[in-house]
Amino acid sequence: MFLLCLLLLLLVSVSSSLNLPPSYKISDQHIDIATSAMEYISNSPSPNHAVQNGINMLQDQQFIKLDERKPWPNLQPGGKYYFEREAPLGSSLVAFTVGKKYRSESCFKILGAHTDSPNLRVKPKSRRTASDLTMLNVETYGGGLWHTWFDRDLSLAGKVMVRRSGGRLEHKLVDLKKSILRIPNLAIHLQTPTEREAFKVNKEDHLQPILAGYISKALTGDNNVTKWTEGHEPLILNSLASYLGCTVNEIVDFELHLYDTLGCKFNGMGEEFITGSRLDNLMGCFVCLRSLLNHGSVGLDSDYDVSLVALFDHEEVGSSSTTGAGSTIIEESVKRISMSLKGEDEPKDYLEAKIRNSFVVSFDMAHAEHPNYSSKHEKYHCPKLNSGVVIKTNDNQRYATNGQTGYIFREVGRRCGQDIQEFVVRNDCACGSTIGPIISSRTGMRCVDVGTPQLSMHSIREMGGTKDVKMAVDVLEGFLREFRDIDDEMKGEEE
Repeated sequence: MFLLCLLLLLLVSVSSSLNLPPSYKISDQHIDIATSAMEYISNSPSPNHAVQNGINMLQDQQFIKLDERKPWPNLQPGGKYYFEREAPLGSSLVAFTVGKKYRSESCFKILGAHTDSPNLRVKPKSRRTASDLTMLNVETYGGGLWHTWFDRDLSLAGKVMVRRSGGRLEHKLVDLKKSILRIPNLAIHLQTPTEREAFKVNKEDHLQPILAGYISKALTGDNNVTKWTEGHEPLILNSLASYLGCTVNEIVDFELHLYDTLGCKFNGMGEEFITGSRLDNLMGCFVCLRSLLNHGSVGLDSDYDVSLVALFDHEEVGSSSTTGAGSTIIEESVKRISMSLKGEDEPKDYLEAKIRNSFVVSFDMAHAEHPNYSSKHEKYHCPKLNSGVVIKTNDNQRYATNGQTGYIFREVGRRCGQDIQEFVVRNDCACGSTIGPIISSRTGMRCVDVGTPQLSMHSIREMGGTKDVKMAVDVLEGFLREFRDIDDEMKGEEE
């Protein structure tokens, strides 16, 4: 016991004597907002959870709920509103504030991000067995780094539909939290050196997780179950029924996602890094929402315009869905909000003018320079962690940034006292895309693509900078505050 106490005292002494450089010293403000972001991400294992946690943030600041399927009440200058697509428990969300000085020539200042991330999802027939084990039949979603899913403690979360007595259908969020699934690697001894060197994941054969150490008993018609129920793993159905306080027979469908049970963590000697799942792009969702909330608390008195956040689903698979950026969400939002606020003296083409005066910031994570693979980066465009927001440019229109929109965002950064980083992919590397070009081409709105830098993009656990969270919130809030003045200056130069 004496030796143990002595060792502990020695460790405390060594840690207290560390002379960390200034760059390691993260302020309490940076830690606080990064902690909030990490809590949001950890508590959002599915797009449906991300939307509902966003709604909780909005309701805490008295945003008023709207329903897309019904006529809207008259919106008011100074008002704060939100709606979700495919409610209840949808996977896309729109929230907006109306400046108290709203007028006919007002525009829309839009922040966009996406709620989905590459993951594994349960198939319509989930029952699967192999080697006297109960497995779970899953499908890959998006372009994941699938080798990172091996040897992880996995659970299930998502949305479940339950039919109660009388035919009433309820939508429920579930998060089983418990580690119930695992995809084990093949032992090194069972592979030849050539096989190890050439390892490639077969997404159908290698990514099916183990659920139980025995073959579960199948549900049959004797249990009064449906054909749909018979195709699903009974252990999962029983777990869902227990979680929701219903019977298996009352479960009529679900959308379930696998996720790593280890939540977001601080990392690094000075807690200067964040690690966790789904930073791409729940970090974008968080900073967009937080910026709008901050603006809605202090900036509406002097605001002439509509400030809007749109969080879309299905970006990782092309955005072509009713809840994706390729849907009518932005167009219908702009039209309905404008019509509700329309004055009697507004010209017949007022809506087109609003669109041309509006601006979109497409926020998605950016590639930080990887220290072990520096040659993969264009050497003059190497964003660094904890160095602020990145403008992403691609002249082949994989990103929507152009000279004018890039200037506007850099000017926002200048007015906020922040340096803005730049990213361009190498000519010999492929370039991902974002919601930016999709929204811009559908609506005709000007758009800039930006994001905070990260490493391990599309891994089951990604890595970002602690300072970058507050920097992103500050510059996006600055955009909502400064855009009109900057845009007016540009129009003045044209005239």
